[in-house]
Amino acid sequence: MKRLGRILCTLSLLGLVLSGCWDRHELNDLAITVGVGFDKSGDEYLVTAQIVNPNEVASKKGAGYSTPITTLSARGISILEAARKLTTSAPRKLFASHLRIVVIGEELAREGVAKVLDGITRDHEIRSDFYIIVARGTTASKVLQILTPIERIPANKMFKTLETSEKAWAPTVSVRIDQFITKLSEPTTESVLTGIRIEGDPNKGNSKSSLAETNPITNLQYTGLALFKQDKLIDWLSEDESKGYNYIVGNVKSTMGHLACPKGGTITVEIIRSKSKMKGVVKNGKPEINVHVILEENVSEVQCEIDLLDPETIHELEQTAVKSLKKVMYASINKAKENKADIFGFGEVIEDASPKLWKEMEPDWQNEFAKLQVNISADLHIRRLGTTNNSIIMRREEE
Repeated sequence: MKRLGRILCTLSLLGLVLSGCWDRHELNDLAITVGVGFDKSGDEYLVTAQIVNPNEVASKKGAGYSTPITTLSARGISILEAARKLTTSAPRKLFASHLRIVVIGEELAREGVAKVLDGITRDHEIRSDFYIIVARGTTASKVLQILTPIERIPANKMFKTLETSEKAWAPTVSVRIDQFITKLSEPTTESVLTGIRIEGDPNKGNSKSSLAETNPITNLQYTGLALFKQDKLIDWLSEDESKGYNYIVGNVKSTMGHLACPKGGTITVEIIRSKSKMKGVVKNGKPEINVHVILEENVSEVQCEIDLLDPETIHELEQTAVKSLKKVMYASINKAKENKADIFGFGEVIEDASPKLWKEMEPDWQNEFAKLQVNISADLHIRRLGTTNNSIIMRREEE
């Protein structure tokens, strides 16, 4: 009897644990939301959801009578209230577990994003593996309405383009929500987000006819970094300043650049390896930051008369590249100093170097950062010349 009792008790407990798919979601009842945008609309928030049209993406040909995505918008005092209002126009439950991109309108970003992001982080259905970007000079709603070539779902296009450009082109950076919120919680370190703008006519970009040409009428393009102070957008970094930022913090994986040849013309180089180190020192009671960058480059294209087989020529090119590198890095630092926003984490480096001095400077760090001495050094080496050792122009002259 005791054994039978144990078995019955075990089965009862298993019945409680294995209670079936009590929280299941039927695919036919869901509206897969891949992109969400937040804008300011008077005293309210405007929430825009980019939803996948299953009939258009389920097969290779698609149904053909609608676009791959549909955007729905609603207003509310809070973003969650506005999101719930979307159900009045959506025939299915909005399902955001596959969210790829969150777009914040520039007007809202300048007012502050902390309240907006609070609602997202509390939603248990939303994962944290999506990226946050800022709509530059436009609204998030308009960005999410633009149809894109090659990648049929615009949110996927924005997600993949950001990842690709970060790996191959230095001025962009992918930031997830958990990373952004971590920076917001740090009292002395500020944040950056990649900006996106609409190229072409935004009023025509939401129509399928805009994709009927080999050169689309409208497209989405990443451009520069948005500089935040606390949770507010205060300025934009240019392309070179954005590159400089990524060199300083060690985000550059690969990129292209050009150098001036001694006799005129240009030579294009590819950065194949990049590493940066930041170290804090105290001199005469004042803190300084030493940034050291190690770069390896390959020659990719030559559009000038130059003898690449001469070691002295390579040395001159390396020195020119170092000057160009320092220029963009200092430009980024100067822009951050102008806005008194430590986007590089220099304060943490000083704290590691001298906790006592940092304790004195921390309360007024934004002003201390604006006059901080930053020294940049670089070890840069050109490794390979490509499959052609010398310039084609030089070879023609020799013939």
